[in-house]
Amino acid sequence: MPQRPSRGFDVVDTVRVDRRTGRVFEMGWQSWSPTAVYPVTGTSARPARPAFQIFYRPETPAPATGFQGEGLLAVQPATDAPVHVYGLPDGRVEVPSIRARLVGEDLVVSADGAVERTVEDGPGGMYGALARFAERYAARVGRPSLRPVPPIWASWYQYFTEFTQQDLDRNLDAMERLELPVGIVRIDDAFQAGIGDWLVPSGGFDSLDGMVKGVIDRGRRAGLWCAPFLVGEHSRTRAEHPEWLVRDDAGVPVEAQFNWGQHCYVLDVTHPAAADYLSRVFAEYRDWGTTYFMVDFLYGGAMPGRRYADVDVVTAYRSGLELIRQAVGEDVVVQGCGAPMFPSIGYVDTMRVGADIAPHYAAIDEELANPGGEAAIVSTIGRAFTQGRFWLNDPDCLVARPQVERREQWADVVERYGSVRISSDGLDELDAWGLETTRRLLVPSRTEPFDAATVPLESNPVAEALASHRVAERQPS
Repeated sequence: MPQRPSRGFDVVDTVRVDRRTGRVFEMGWQSWSPTAVYPVTGTSARPARPAFQIFYRPETPAPATGFQGEGLLAVQPATDAPVHVYGLPDGRVEVPSIRARLVGEDLVVSADGAVERTVEDGPGGMYGALARFAERYAARVGRPSLRPVPPIWASWYQYFTEFTQQDLDRNLDAMERLELPVGIVRIDDAFQAGIGDWLVPSGGFDSLDGMVKGVIDRGRRAGLWCAPFLVGEHSRTRAEHPEWLVRDDAGVPVEAQFNWGQHCYVLDVTHPAAADYLSRVFAEYRDWGTTYFMVDFLYGGAMPGRRYADVDVVTAYRSGLELIRQAVGEDVVVQGCGAPMFPSIGYVDTMRVGADIAPHYAAIDEELANPGGEAAIVSTIGRAFTQGRFWLNDPDCLVARPQVERREQWADVVERYGSVRISSDGLDELDAWGLETTRRLLVPSRTEPFDAATVPLESNPVAEALASHRVAERQPS
């Protein structure tokens, strides 16, 4: 894995803590990177296997013990004590890794870049302090203009890559029959011929523009999923344009993901021809009438490697987001996912703030970046403070069919901590509880900031259940 050139970690503070009640908050790098509050005596989540480092900060693995926040880390030395917040000055330029390790009764904080320290003694405990940091940070870099997003239906969690035109038509019929207030229909990963071949239909659809038109003709807005910074090894794009790929020092394409039965590489958006292609894809989508985009696996755009332009990864990543935004226009909803947090602010309207939900609950291999109800809950609560300050929080889709483990708990998290509401069941798969819950939760997103003083996470029943979570209490082995 390419490593980010580092200036080394310099100590920025030492904090005396209560080993019994002290807590550390750690911000993960991207949507799926675990984000939570941990006991000072513990160690935060680590990749279950080396291959999963890709879901954390790929080029800066955390040490074996302690904590590593990406751009943000906070320490509450004891119950009700003021909170020490260590935050980056400007994520448009650099996102430092911030570490903390317990030495005796002291927590030693260090960073490999510029960090600003504040001590917060206001209401809301840890999350109140984080909310006030977010307010200051948004004011500094430019507060996004937030607008309500209508309720969404998405194909992914029922059909995955097997979704077809017939499935789309059946669910459009069900929306009308059940009188569900779905404003946007999101067609997920299944319509395209391959990862990187975004304008060619898969076998399940005869016409991509016709697919979009069919949604619009039924009175709904059309949305599309895309992984814009990935190129599959089996794609026509990779075969015809190998020069569009980011490469390591040895000239080997940088891999950002193994999925869809293939290696997936990074599109170099600083290459003029690659940038023109990506711009054309999104402009064409918009010309079809698409007014919502879920752009996924975005962390690929910030992978280190050699690009056409000699720029740092944050600059490269943001140039890709800017290209997409310019192609689709300011009036279109852009949803980020698998996205580096701080570098995305200002370019996305909504942001996935946790791991993928799934029909199963337990984190597979205890990996909190993998899909599952447990993993989704941890980081959705951990990043609740970003709502209404950086973007509208997407906790991931409501899945309410009977086959979903602990569906009641997930519905509660979506209702309490989510803003954007997205149903992702086959609508004919819902029982009475699932349909009632879906109908109740399918409301327009709220834009007001999450208020940790009014709804303190420490006293929320879901957060209390997570306080004894095996990962939060994991000790170094």
